[in-house]
Amino acid sequence: MPLMPCASVERTLEFYEALGFEATYKQTRPYVYLALQWSGFQLHFGPAPKGLDPAREESGGCLVMVDAVAPYHAAFVAAMRRIHGKVLSSGLPRITRYRPGASRFTLIDPSGNSIIFIQRDEPVELEYGGSKKLTGLAKVLDNARILREFKNDDLQAFRALKSGVRRHGADAPVAELGIALCHLVDLATILGEPTEPWAADLRALELTADDRRRVESELGHLPGLREWLP
Repeated sequence: MPLMPCASVERTLEFYEALGFEATYKQTRPYVYLALQWSGFQLHFGPAPKGLDPAREESGGCLVMVDAVAPYHAAFVAAMRRIHGKVLSSGLPRITRYRPGASRFTLIDPSGNSIIFIQRDEPVELEYGGSKKLTGLAKVLDNARILREFKNDDLQAFRALKSGVRRHGADAPVAELGIALCHLVDLATILGEPTEPWAADLRALELTADDRRRVESELGHLPGLREWLP
């Protein structure tokens, strides 16, 4: 049973109840204590230590082991769209993107706690990337995937891809460049950055049918993909 810090009772309840959690216990005096329940598991929250900065996202966390992560992610995304009119994919609180076939995703709550949903049959030797055989833009894409999927660091992934496209884009296979540009458009949207010139460069690409299939097979989970591709 995880016990995590709560920086704001109001924001914590608003966030989790919007996702479908039920508050089974609420206490604000003489100290904070909340108990929330959803889909057979519970999250408990206690007082935040003095000086806690939720923005640092170092507050606390727990692992939620499930049979399949995709339905959980879909349920949270649907709830966010219903309540907020959009998916909370940046800032606090937020949910990380889910790539089809992935075995985990993370909820980051208003107090900076990370709730990581992990599929029970996730491989023991999880493939984190970092192959020394990769070079050029392929290596940059691999690094960006690690930053996004395992470190939840969209900003560093954005910076790495920007630098990588400038350095290696001219020599990279067209499909590879297309994938990198799609990631840049997606990350710019999430981070509130301008999507140009990445969107313009993407529209200017001459993709063969094979190139397009490769891009769509890797990035078909991105909602705006078909609108971005030339």
